[in-house]
Amino acid sequence: MPDGTWRSWWATPLAGLAGGYLASLIGWPLPWMVGSLLAVILVRCLTPWQLAQIPGGRKCGQLIIGVGIGLHFNPEVVEQVLGHFGLILCGALITGLSCLAGVWLMLRTGEDRPTAFFSSMPGGSQEMVNLGGRNGAVLSSVAAAQSLRVLAVVLCVPALFKYLLGDGALASHTLNVDWRWLVGLTLAGALMAVLWQRCRQPNPWLFGPLLVSSVASIFCDLRLGLPDGSSQLGQLLIGSGLGCHFNRAFFRRAPSFLARTLLGTSLMMLVAALAALILGTLTHLDVRSLTLGMMPGGIAEMSLTAEVLQLSVPLVTAMQVMRLLLVLFLAEPLYRRWARAKA
Repeated sequence: MPDGTWRSWWATPLAGLAGGYLASLIGWPLPWMVGSLLAVILVRCLTPWQLAQIPGGRKCGQLIIGVGIGLHFNPEVVEQVLGHFGLILCGALITGLSCLAGVWLMLRTGEDRPTAFFSSMPGGSQEMVNLGGRNGAVLSSVAAAQSLRVLAVVLCVPALFKYLLGDGALASHTLNVDWRWLVGLTLAGALMAVLWQRCRQPNPWLFGPLLVSSVASIFCDLRLGLPDGSSQLGQLLIGSGLGCHFNRAFFRRAPSFLARTLLGTSLMMLVAALAALILGTLTHLDVRSLTLGMMPGGIAEMSLTAEVLQLSVPLVTAMQVMRLLLVLFLAEPLYRRWARAKA
């Protein structure tokens, strides 16, 4: 849990601001997320100063990003997404199945079965820790692997997309700002997040606002955008919060386990890229959007990457949400069936 005392976290936003500003100067993609993430990690690893998370900061960042992502949805976009539901389901299944390479790799190098399985699942970090705990996994290893997977994807994927694949087509949505709607959506999104959290549903502070915002945008055909600077603020809060999970002890513990996690994540990203290329060739959809939608990263991070690179945010979001739902609902039953078969 983050330390709520002022002394433990007052410098976290300052480090994040410095890192985000420097990243924006060199033109790094998602600069305010990646820059703040790296800045906080460097401070925690290179100095005795263990910066803590801003109390509620990550939740506020997810709230902002969730509302912004939902505003990309409109009736025409939803019709296109529903028309490609089979493709979205197929992409989610491929991403989920690609984790088998990581499971096999960890089993071959001595990890126990539940730890190997839940460390490799491309689901939410907290959710996989909970599922692993119920099935006898080593929780510290599962948490480390899940955090490192998200870190690797956030650091590598936006940069690879920008510098190797270039920018996508211009987005079709407008960026009109209506403060009455935005304030209402933010408050309603926060209320939905609290209800979602009390129901113990995954990622409440992203899914709640995303659901409220997308439903309002679709049925009222809002075609709105967030004001300038909102996305950067959300990136800063999410990036600096994620950076507080890492320190020197994290990178020093079981380096071989972390190396296997990185190798497994790389294999998953390679499978996703190859599958997206095949699906894009068969369907004539944008290969970049398909690839981003199948990457084993966080929904907020991948949707933000799509927005910054002017790709199809609704398609990427739909594929990421579908993958997360499949993993959450199927991971534990599949593991228990596998364990019984082995027994």
